[in-house]
Amino acid sequence: MRPKDPFEAMLHRHRGLLFSLCRHYSRRGLEVDDLLQEITVALWRDHERLLSLSAVPQTALIWKIGRNKIIDCLRREKETETLSEGYEMVDEDRTLLRELHERIALLDEPDRTIVRLQLEGYNYQEIGDQVGISEKNVSVRLVRIKEKLRKSMDI
Repeated sequence: MRPKDPFEAMLHRHRGLLFSLCRHYSRRGLEVDDLLQEITVALWRDHERLLSLSAVPQTALIWKIGRNKIIDCLRREKETETLSEGYEMVDEDRTLLRELHERIALLDEPDRTIVRLQLEGYNYQEIGDQVGISEKNVSVRLVRIKEKLRKSMDI
């Protein structure tokens, strides 16, 4: 039985795409369900524009909205993860971490931005898009930046 509501019909047509997208990022059943729900809410917010598009652009936009929502959800989850029980940061760890942040602050632009974006969880393609360089160039620069930081900290 096909849904009568245009939004529900659109979701029905794209359910395979959305499920595959969620399974690509997570294998846990409940997490996949949560991601599908988050995507559905995000699609609803933009449903008028989605319903006005023809089939191919509509599918592309659904995929893009879904992928972005999944990345946002997984980043949020990553930020809330806690250290394992029994782990206490010792003064030496705090000192080393503080020194590393100070060294990063001394980097030239765009190196500082590249490191900051990587620490925030962006992938190389996203970093390259924001900084205006290729994905390969991001990779090369990060290797050089890390080596520079290791040398400056005598690690």
